[in-house]
Amino acid sequence: QVQLVESGGGLVQAGGSLRLSCAASGSIFGINDMAWYRQAPGKERELVAAITRGGSTNYADSVKGRFTISRDNAKNTVYLQMISLKSEDTAVYYCRAEIRRVYGSKIYLTHWGPGTQVTVSS
Repeated sequence: QVQLVESGGGLVQAGGSLRLSCAASGSIFGINDMAWYRQAPGKERELVAAITRGGSTNYADSVKGRFTISRDNAKNTVYLQMISLKSEDTAVYYCRAEIRRVYGSKIYLTHWGPGTQVTVSS
């Protein structure tokens, strides 16, 4: 079994910063893409940032220049450094990872964390 757990969320004033972490544990024999999504009340879940196994990144236009995604493959962990936070960044942030759970398998399964709340006050 594989589990993803996010941490680092909380309450911050506009203009502040937060750093989210997502650690994968369990039977892991490789992780391809990892990503952060977010969902605000009444909104659809949206992709915030993604990073490939090799470190290539892409960001939603709304967070470019403010958020930075990174990963530590040795720790099976992905991070999201958020600066200059705005009220519209308020949402539950979810970690997603494509994980190979069996050695030698060509199958990567998508896993989601339970989410962590980020609230930005104005």
